Amino acid sequence: MGRDRYVDFLRAWAIVLVVLGHWLITGLERHPDGGIGAPELLATVPWTRWLTLGFQVMPLFFLAGGYAAGGSWVRARDAGGTVGGWVGQRALRLLLPTVAYSGLVLLAVGVCGALGVDRDTLALVGWAMAMQFWFLPVYLAITALTPVLYGLHLRWGLYVPLGMGLVGGGVGMLGVIGDSSMAGAVGSVNYLLVWGVAYQLGFCWRDGLLSRRRVLPGGMAVGGVVAFAGLVVPGPFPVSLILVTGPELSNTDPPSAAMLAWAVAQVGAALLLAPGVRRLLAGVRVWAAVRVVGSGSMALYLWHMLPVLVVAAAFYLTGLAPQPGYGSVGWWVLRVPWLVVLGLVLAGVVWALRPLERGLASLSVRLRPDPEVRWAWRMWAGLGLSVWALTYFAGHGFAHGGTVPVWPSAGLGVGTVLVVLNRGAGGRGEGGGSAPTDRRTLEEAA
Repeated sequence: MGRDRYVDFLRAWAIVLVVLGHWLITGLERHPDGGIGAPELLATVPWTRWLTLGFQVMPLFFLAGGYAAGGSWVRARDAGGTVGGWVGQRALRLLLPTVAYSGLVLLAVGVCGALGVDRDTLALVGWAMAMQFWFLPVYLAITALTPVLYGLHLRWGLYVPLGMGLVGGGVGMLGVIGDSSMAGAVGSVNYLLVWGVAYQLGFCWRDGLLSRRRVLPGGMAVGGVVAFAGLVVPGPFPVSLILVTGPELSNTDPPSAAMLAWAVAQVGAALLLAPGVRRLLAGVRVWAAVRVVGSGSMALYLWHMLPVLVVAAAFYLTGLAPQPGYGSVGWWVLRVPWLVVLGLVLAGVVWALRPLERGLASLSVRLRPDPEVRWAWRMWAGLGLSVWALTYFAGHGFAHGGTVPVWPSAGLGVGTVLVVLNRGAGGRGEGGGSAPTDRRTLEEAA
């Protein structure tokens, strides 16, 4: 099966919307004492919560990820690869750039702390630089489960995402009909179940189970929207598909039944749009634009909040930025130059990171785990340690309490080293197989 350009488009489109969405809801204010605040737009201007329906595109990441991972695992398995070797290689492609990014941010936090920077400021900046990290531990965990999930797919096909959806929907309702403490303890499984539904549907899409039944994408799109409206309009779930401070229920932490319904609707819509978008992708210019975004996807994903700090220092600390009323018409008009300036700064950041990314790509080739490794206990231990550390950073940021979190930082470093230690353990010396030598880290890993 050849490479489907539409899968690459979905990833590129999703990363662009993630970046724009984070920038759009990030608003800064300069206080009279010279300090900078970042009021929460979704909490301050409630109507903006409806905008999250367009910017919450993580189902597309998991759909495309399942499509690509299913094909990758089949090819590795048919070539004699093992579960440990395949999972280790996929994990390392995400971990190396993530460790580099985390190390640089943690170093900056440590230096700023030593220079006496206010702890509350460090905590806010550390949170902003890690706000996108929730995706990584979830995706790594689902990647580790891919061989099992694909085996279930081969046996039961569409019944697998259907079953996962039924269980996930039930778990998502616990916060409404059950004890809140129990819901919190059990609800975390929905990170795997809800996002796993979109991932599993990627398998079904790749193997033709969705396209053979033309009514399915339309039914998923309409049914998902109807179910979402039924769960949101009369309640009990909020409309926002991004976490908002205040409401007792959340659609994302953990994923709710409403999020599941929206994910199904989004997958159905993506499949319905596929033929038309594929025709557009046949054009050289459109495809070239997709490839440009895809080639820098990991840098865009990891570094897109750094321009906010640069602009804050250049325009807000100095008092140069206009200060219309937060959420006013003037404020929204200024969103246009805000996004343009952030885009220009990010382009410069990505360009400056090119040597680092080339070095990481080369390092990934040299250090990739052996595809035929049999006893991969070090890889599994390292993956588990890395998932724990990334989960901590996602929830607390890089400077919780205004200081460097020592144990999670060490956990991420040690975990990545343990994944690397599977290199050469299976008998191919330098690891065998193939690995990406360009900058498409997130694209290839997904």
